Amino acid sequence: MNQPLIGLKVVEMAGLGPAPFACYLLASLGAQVTRIEAKGRSAIFLPLAPETNPDVQLRTLRQLDLKTEEDKREAISLIAQADILVEGFRPGVMERLGLGPQDMLHNNPRLIYARMTGYGQDGPMANRAGHDLNYIAMSGVLSMIGRKDGAPVPPLNLVGDYSGGSMVLIMGILSALFARQQSNRGQVIDASMVEGSAMLATPIFSFMASGLWDGTKRGENLLDSGCPFYDTYETADGRHVAIAPLEPQFFAALLNGLGLDPGWAARQYDRGSWDELRKCLTDTFRTRNRDEWADIFSQSDACVTPVLTPQEAAEHPHNVTRQSFDTVAGHQMPGIAPKFSSGK
Repeated sequence: MNQPLIGLKVVEMAGLGPAPFACYLLASLGAQVTRIEAKGRSAIFLPLAPETNPDVQLRTLRQLDLKTEEDKREAISLIAQADILVEGFRPGVMERLGLGPQDMLHNNPRLIYARMTGYGQDGPMANRAGHDLNYIAMSGVLSMIGRKDGAPVPPLNLVGDYSGGSMVLIMGILSALFARQQSNRGQVIDASMVEGSAMLATPIFSFMASGLWDGTKRGENLLDSGCPFYDTYETADGRHVAIAPLEPQFFAALLNGLGLDPGWAARQYDRGSWDELRKCLTDTFRTRNRDEWADIFSQSDACVTPVLTPQEAAEHPHNVTRQSFDTVAGHQMPGIAPKFSSGK
């Protein structure tokens, strides 16, 4: 695999959640990551056997007691030689350890000091405890996920921790590295999962601003299960298919594949017909098994796909062809994305 970040030096303050995942991705792309752990406490991110765990193999581990002067000096020395420092503690913790940004940037003016928190480095809630679900609740995103007349549904911890957290943190790191090429100086990145997850919802906020989305109603809009042709349907074997033929030509292909009245095409966006259309789709998809429907639509642009389990996804011919998953310690794991055409 190409590793475009070879030569980049990262110091990671061991923790939980989005910061270690961001460092795992940076290491997978070639960065040299040194993780500083508290003595006697391992902070392995992936729960696999150490001898085969890429989370362990991709990092250099340093177990330090930062309350002792000797170990603290070692930490300061490592940070002074790094391009990037990543920490995910509550605001003020690094300062109390004597490793705050002011001192570390004084020692290493080119340092990118990347800070990952739930609520940000300041504000009334900055020091509050929380987890992914709390952060996406505060961002307004959680309120939009779920079906009509139902409670908001936790979307695993993908939106706050890893999308609004890790990925936004990495975007900040790479942006700061680019800026450093011009200024020759580092800077501090204040990444908040509340703000990151809210930013991911920018298109939905735009829909609300233009009147195309009602933010007070869950499960009644185009992409939140309110629309019958953007949803999942149970099949005869109790599994599911996902359909998303938003454009008229794709919707026409759906009708053709299902053997439904082509007259539905003229009423695709007639909300008054949506309840009737949903019943029609529900009844039709229940007449065949999931994989039968997958075969019927395998060469179609109807935007119909089987809802795969993680194990099935790793074994799907398309994903196998692209080597989208790896085998680690006998377990299927997602590969690193995106793919690069060239690199070291």
